Amino acid sequence: MTVAPAIRTRRVTFDYPGRVTRRHFAGGDLVLSHVVAVLSAMFPEGEDFFVRSVRHYADRITDPELKAQVAGFIGQETTHGREHRALNERLQEMGYPTRRVDRMVARDARQADKRFPGRVRLAITAALEHYTAALAETLLTDDRAQELLGTSEVRSMLLWHALEESEHKAVAFDVYRAVGGTEKMRIRVMRTINFTFLFGSITQSILSMLGDRATYNPRILIPSLARLPSSPFLSKEMRQRIRAYNKPGFHPNDHDNTELVAQWSDELFGEGGKLAVNLK
Repeated sequence: MTVAPAIRTRRVTFDYPGRVTRRHFAGGDLVLSHVVAVLSAMFPEGEDFFVRSVRHYADRITDPELKAQVAGFIGQETTHGREHRALNERLQEMGYPTRRVDRMVARDARQADKRFPGRVRLAITAALEHYTAALAETLLTDDRAQELLGTSEVRSMLLWHALEESEHKAVAFDVYRAVGGTEKMRIRVMRTINFTFLFGSITQSILSMLGDRATYNPRILIPSLARLPSSPFLSKEMRQRIRAYNKPGFHPNDHDNTELVAQWSDELFGEGGKLAVNLK
């Protein structure tokens, strides 16, 4: 297991109204644009839930390194939620049902807060963080994934988000272990998440597409569906990354991403970095 990199909160901002203008902003692809919009709509309330789940145990963490990482995790996730809310308002203006999806996630998160004990909520957070880390690594390592997002402001924001998800991928997991979370519960929760997260994402993407006139044009819909099986986000490597979580003794840092994080941190925010101007 490798040591996780330091976690810093970057205060960034993006110009969504000015630079997100194309209806199908994800490389002109119908299906991918709706999937990305739905995932973006899920993030704000989802990440608020993650923060609550981790913060609930913050005062029980005695290891100074993990305490510092928890602070960085909370700062990064809070910033992610703010930026996704701004993007989601722009996507709503463009015809995507981001507010409806946001309300649904908020309702589900409130129910989870009431129904489940703290360790279960933390296990849910760790499982979903594994999903976001796997998606993030695919985006950062696969040129095809980056090309699918075109050149819009959405691409820039998601690259930043992917970098920070990669930086803090082990924090919720480590807090879960530190407060006595068991392997049995961790794996059982992930098996449930594998169904609920995928079912919810697919269902909401289909509902989103049904509100788009382009969906009813076979010349747009059929090629978009035909590209899905070859998507890097559905690749064998991606599926293997997700399944690895269910192995006994798994830890997110078993898969060393320190070089990847260093590379993208420099490329985005180093001297002359692509997103250095976005830093406040």
